[in-house]
Amino acid sequence: QVQLVESGGGLVQAGGSLRLSCAASGSAFSINIMGWYRQAPGKQRELVAIITSGGYTNLADSVKGRFTIPRDNPENTVHLQMNSLKPEDTAVYYCNAVARSSSTGTTRAYWGQGTQVTVSS
Repeated sequence: QVQLVESGGGLVQAGGSLRLSCAASGSAFSINIMGWYRQAPGKQRELVAIITSGGYTNLADSVKGRFTIPRDNPENTVHLQMNSLKPEDTAVYYCNAVARSSSTGTTRAYWGQGTQVTVSS
């Protein structure tokens, strides 16, 4: 089992910045991908940014140039650095990890509890 703990959400004015963090913990696992998704009221959950174990990153077009997804060493903590925030970035942000169990060999996705980001105009 992998547990994901998120932190860093809150209220910010348009044009401001926030930094989300997600720490993965557990035993006997290796992470293939970590990333962030978001879900605004009445909308489907969407990909924001991912980073693979090899360091490849992919960001949604709507956040390119404004958001980055830095990763700590050891590589079980990722952040979402959000700059030039817009009201349309308002959503619940969820951390996601795709991890492989060393004991069973199975790979599955895990989700954090979500953290609210609200951008006021």
